Amino acid sequence: MAFTEHTKIGKIWSNEAARSILLKHIPQLSSSPSLTFIKRNTLPNLLDSNQAWSWTESIMPTLLAELALVQDEPMTDEEIIPDIQYEGDSVPIGSVAVIASEQAEQWGIFQLELRGPDHGNPFVEVSLSAEFTFESRTMSVLGFYDGLGIYRVRFMPDCPGVWTYRTRSSARSLDSLEGQFVCFPALEGNHGPVRVKNTFHFAFEDGTSYIPIGTTCYAWSHQGNELEEQTLDTLKKSAFNKMRMCVFPKSYSFNSNEPRYYPYEGSLEEGWDYTRFNPAFFRHLEERIADLMELGIEADLILFHAYDRWGFSEMPKSADDRYLRYVAARLSAYRNIWWSLANEYDLMWAKETDDWERFACVMKDHDPYGHLMSIHNCFGFYDHHRPWITHCSIQRTDVYKTAENTREWRSEYNKPIVIDECAYEGDIDLGWGNITGQEMVRRFWEGAVRGGYVGHGETYLHPEDILWWSKGGKLYGSSPERIAFLRRIMEEGPAEGLNPLQSDWDVPVAGVPDAYYLFYFGFNQPRYRQFTMKPGIRYQVDVIDTWEMKVEEQEGIYEGVFKITMPGKQYMAVRMRVV
Repeated sequence: MAFTEHTKIGKIWSNEAARSILLKHIPQLSSSPSLTFIKRNTLPNLLDSNQAWSWTESIMPTLLAELALVQDEPMTDEEIIPDIQYEGDSVPIGSVAVIASEQAEQWGIFQLELRGPDHGNPFVEVSLSAEFTFESRTMSVLGFYDGLGIYRVRFMPDCPGVWTYRTRSSARSLDSLEGQFVCFPALEGNHGPVRVKNTFHFAFEDGTSYIPIGTTCYAWSHQGNELEEQTLDTLKKSAFNKMRMCVFPKSYSFNSNEPRYYPYEGSLEEGWDYTRFNPAFFRHLEERIADLMELGIEADLILFHAYDRWGFSEMPKSADDRYLRYVAARLSAYRNIWWSLANEYDLMWAKETDDWERFACVMKDHDPYGHLMSIHNCFGFYDHHRPWITHCSIQRTDVYKTAENTREWRSEYNKPIVIDECAYEGDIDLGWGNITGQEMVRRFWEGAVRGGYVGHGETYLHPEDILWWSKGGKLYGSSPERIAFLRRIMEEGPAEGLNPLQSDWDVPVAGVPDAYYLFYFGFNQPRYRQFTMKPGIRYQVDVIDTWEMKVEEQEGIYEGVFKITMPGKQYMAVRMRVV
């Protein structure tokens, strides 16, 4: 098939001959930091949107004529089926050495380590799974190859008691291994995985309320131990309990360094072998996920993204699916995992809706624990009505207004609203990365009183391009401690979560009717406010300075119609709790 004016630039770019023609006429593309965005366009779209470039409409006929002479070579894509003859009949069934503990914690990790064969390519030639049984219930779990003849099966038991297991494998030596272990009750601080609660909110599996106070460090686990340990130390001192992070490394502005590990064997120059994972890459990733779990932080793991110079965003379908199965097998047993199918899915020119729906099925089929799952937009929302989407992961769609839409999105999708990207506190040249700390905190409060949850990020310029939003390190902004203050206010609020109530035209309010009210005044700066409440219900009233992080309890008890004196400052809130 020849290239035409309807061909996406990403498709042209992926063909070496076509890319050479493209760069001959539009050399600016080679160094453009916006290449990720550009690839989703066609050439006419690009011409319309890049008036500052030196190419003109007159070049288009020549460029298209030259491209028409190049044939698009379809990507080789063949699913590899595990080999039932991987080991000959002379190999005894279930004959490998097994390492396993005799007990495991509820919502912890029980692991089978099998010392087995390593000839050929065990990543694709050997299938491995295990069935875990507790009383009358059985759960099937994928195993995986971890290199050097080591196979693993990881399982997260959810009930105390005696569990039994039996392996299934296309390799005779790994098949029909049986055993048991004792699951003991969860220790202090272990509340299990996070689930949706009360339609719009979250709780751990043991019922403990969970209020997501998230931040974003896309590529922090690809920066080397020194910077990664500094990131963990910063998180330890913060109030953040959710981290958005990528599996694959990232290439974008302020992100030009190579990662320490790559997910596959091979190289950028010679190509990647998508049938052979690099266990060192995934061991490092899971170590960092375990570090977050120790800190009580949920790992909101981004499985795909478009900011990529290595080709991982443009793999064949079979490689995509194999990768997802491998990630599910290695990581599902970590209780602090959330799955985000993509960051800015609509920038990935090589993926269509059918692909995302297939990816969701792969993850649901191979994650026996039902971890939370979402997908994140750049321009247009995905259809958050889809049943596999547990909560709406949202990037702002308006330069100034996002959190203010939370209540409408709740009504539209009937799911928790998590605004994972409301813009970032910082001072870079792009509007999404230079809001003030005050504006970040305002957006958090606006989202909270409208019944949702807002995420943090920071993009202050750094002499070594170590921006928190991508690489981690240290936090320099003024919003994190104020966000921690909001977390405290929310944790002191209704157990069922903050839900929006009928508000005055100028002040949003959340709470529980006749029991708890939280009014937020945002940009406004009244010297007083008159409240009209239901007669016969008495309240204790607090005036809250959300920026100075002060709570002033008002003297006396209030009911009916009453006036509360305020300081005439912005970013104030009023809290009423029934006596």
